[in-house]
Amino acid sequence: MSILFGLLLPFFGTTLGAASIFLMRRELKPLVQKSMLGFASGVMVAASIWSLLIPAIDMSEGMGKLAFVPAAAGFAIGIGFLLLLDHVVPHMHMDRQQEGPRVALKKTTMLVLAVTLHNIPEGICTGAVFAGILEGSEAVTMAGAFALSIGIAIQNFPEGAIISMPLKMEGIGKRKAFLYGTLSGIVEPIAAGLTLLFAAYVTPVLPYLLAFAAGAMMYVVVEELVPEASEGEHSNIGTIGFALGFLLMMILDVALG
Repeated sequence: MSILFGLLLPFFGTTLGAASIFLMRRELKPLVQKSMLGFASGVMVAASIWSLLIPAIDMSEGMGKLAFVPAAAGFAIGIGFLLLLDHVVPHMHMDRQQEGPRVALKKTTMLVLAVTLHNIPEGICTGAVFAGILEGSEAVTMAGAFALSIGIAIQNFPEGAIISMPLKMEGIGKRKAFLYGTLSGIVEPIAAGLTLLFAAYVTPVLPYLLAFAAGAMMYVVVEELVPEASEGEHSNIGTIGFALGFLLMMILDVALG
């Protein structure tokens, strides 16, 4: 039951963020959005380092001086995977810039697709960490796994708000905007559950899988979150948000892990 709760925590974060639309009468102010994007970036970078890359290297210590190989290879594959998705799946960033094949889809659909795409690696990394626990890996602890889930849930809260608010401003009703925001996060527990389902097959490649998730998350941060948090005036707000998110995730991981 505790593992199921851990897998669902990130989805709860997205849902709560999307639900904030019922409490807000106006659109998110640029400064608030920048701080949220920066905060999410800090959480994802810290999670990638402490909860994914370092455990991946620790699991490979038997390789001696080549212990970095699984982490480096998985990281590169994760970057390449997200790069491929960015080119083959039509989607739209929060700044309304369209990427991928040109298709006749609504802006709202493409915005939801963008967030959904980036939630897949987060679900995989959550499932992979809990799979490591089930298989008795010494590099992963239950407290550390929950620290990662809590960190992703915290990061998903502003993400849920940031996607539901623009949908509302496009003329969609609050309930429908909330539904779209929530559905963008449903892919996380699905991806986590599938990863956990194949735990016995995942374990031999767990270091690669953890690093893969780290690479995919880093791609999202560098490609989208940081540029959107730093564009225009008051870019330092995004930087402060990044620092706070990084510090919080680092503290969570060290204190609980």
